[in-house]
Amino acid sequence: MALRWRYGAPKRVFISGGGSGIGREFACRLAKEGADIAIFNRRLAPHVVAELDGLRVRPDQRFESYSADVTDASTLNQAVAQAVIDIGTPELAINSAGIQISGAFLEQSAADFERVVAVNLGGSRNFSAAVLPYMQCRSHLVLVSSLAALTGSYAYTAYSASKFGVLGLASCLRIELKLSDIDVSICCPGEVITPLVIEERKTLHPISAALKEFAGHQTVEVSCDQLLHRIAKRHFEIIDGPKPRITAFLVRHLPNLMNHLADAIVRRAARYPVLR
Repeated sequence: MALRWRYGAPKRVFISGGGSGIGREFACRLAKEGADIAIFNRRLAPHVVAELDGLRVRPDQRFESYSADVTDASTLNQAVAQAVIDIGTPELAINSAGIQISGAFLEQSAADFERVVAVNLGGSRNFSAAVLPYMQCRSHLVLVSSLAALTGSYAYTAYSASKFGVLGLASCLRIELKLSDIDVSICCPGEVITPLVIEERKTLHPISAALKEFAGHQTVEVSCDQLLHRIAKRHFEIIDGPKPRITAFLVRHLPNLMNHLADAIVRRAARYPVLR
């Protein structure tokens, strides 16, 4: 199904974390929409640039990769400035860089907690601060968060704390940027089967797995398809799939029921971990 853009398909797109997972899938789909794309990763992503080259829809379409860690504001600012010189100002900017280091709160080191917050929340701040000076009216800033921005989970203290923070950041930016006619969206997908999630599942706690199962999971292709359709319409809070939407509804409108359900899942998973 073709995307129906509120103001037309973006001509230039900047994406952090575009080397894999959701960011890479966004890049591929937006390349098919005819966009010039700049990707920002800790390491250069020539494999993604080569993939995008095979998806071009016009001969002069440009794809560039830049090395920049979202936790390093100075380096990221320089990379974004260079991308503006190379391909022009972004009409759509998507921060998709993120990490997860799971573990029960008292088992997780302060360094690991701070690292997750620095990448997920600090990185969202740094990317926004780097691209917004170049964004003009009717442009669009998108921050990729998680369903964990709306509800807690077992052994996800650092991740949820950082993602709750991204929701607060996006909410404030939406208000601040309204007078500049710049839209802001936050994506809160449920579990998406990315390389990061596949690796995490190898050591995932049974209680975490049971709670995740309640909200379900989707392939990166299905999730990004749903997210992009709502990004194109400039929705603010974007949740993919029926199960994540039901979870979000329960959290917001029936919190006592949601807490009861979560507690029951935790007790059962702790008692029968093999049945998760």
